[in-house]
Amino acid sequence: MQLALYIILALIVLGVIAATMGWLHNRHVTEEEDPVKKVLDMECCGQHEVCEKESLLAALSKQVEYYNDEELDRFRGRRPDAFSSDETEEFREVLYTMRSDEVAGWVRSLQLRGVELPEELRDEVLMIVGERRQ
Repeated sequence: MQLALYIILALIVLGVIAATMGWLHNRHVTEEEDPVKKVLDMECCGQHEVCEKESLLAALSKQVEYYNDEELDRFRGRRPDAFSSDETEEFREVLYTMRSDEVAGWVRSLQLRGVELPEELRDEVLMIVGERRQ
């Protein structure tokens, strides 16, 4: 009886440790590791003082701007790897109907709204913003 109690307590302690380690790992993921957040940095025009100022202002801004994409709000909280191909196409349709100079703002808008881009679209978004930067 006493041995079973020790085993149960040990399992609970190990579970708490594992959960804490996972939480700490997720908490330490930096913006540089997230390609979607890199999109905002890729908008730099070369005038670093101006870009840094605008970047800081954008980071402080909580104003959400819509790009005729209100229907994407229903994906709030969805993981980037959990989208079906039809749902990914909805994002792609919005992406390819906007001007290339709007893409970084659109990604920022999605972030503020708690909507993550489907994994399949991340490379396309980075490519569009990268081409605009050049």
